[in-house]
Amino acid sequence: MLTDCNMSLLKPFNKLPDLNTANILLVESEEQLQQSLANVLVEEKAVTVHVRLARSLPLPVENEESRPRIDLVVFIINLSSEHSFQSAESSLKYLDPGYFLGKVCFMVTNARNASVPGERLDAARKLAALHHCPLLFAEDQTPDGVTEAAQRLMTILKVSAGLVPMATALYLSSLTRCTVPPDIDQPSFD
Repeated sequence: MLTDCNMSLLKPFNKLPDLNTANILLVESEEQLQQSLANVLVEEKAVTVHVRLARSLPLPVENEESRPRIDLVVFIINLSSEHSFQSAESSLKYLDPGYFLGKVCFMVTNARNASVPGERLDAARKLAALHHCPLLFAEDQTPDGVTEAAQRLMTILKVSAGLVPMATALYLSSLTRCTVPPDIDQPSFD
């Protein structure tokens, strides 16, 4: 087991951005959607997209110097798995608070699965609302679903990387952040 002195706190503004380039970090403990999203994201023609994959945070210190500036961190949570949610939740403490100014979003899969407990979706909504981050829903079972999820991520990524004139990540975050309905703690009768 690695100790905290061998781990790196990910910071959003410690490196300069590259011209017409966006860097995204996809964090998913089970690696079900991660690679499919990465394959679609790198096909973007208007912007050079570099995709980094991680099972969890923190990232190892030994690669810190060669690691590019990360413009957007995406936590992918499979609602069918309690471990997936717990992994995303425990990884959050390894992000610098500056990331929560429009450079983090959550993406959930299997929200339509009847076997997924409703409390898990509520917990994901609360997590996103607590951190003032967008919560995206993705269909990972079809190529069209993955492509649509990648397009939504690409929109957020371009803004987070500063590639959209007159738009900032903080402004986009305030427009897209997840809010929790006041009755979310009440039992659902679906």
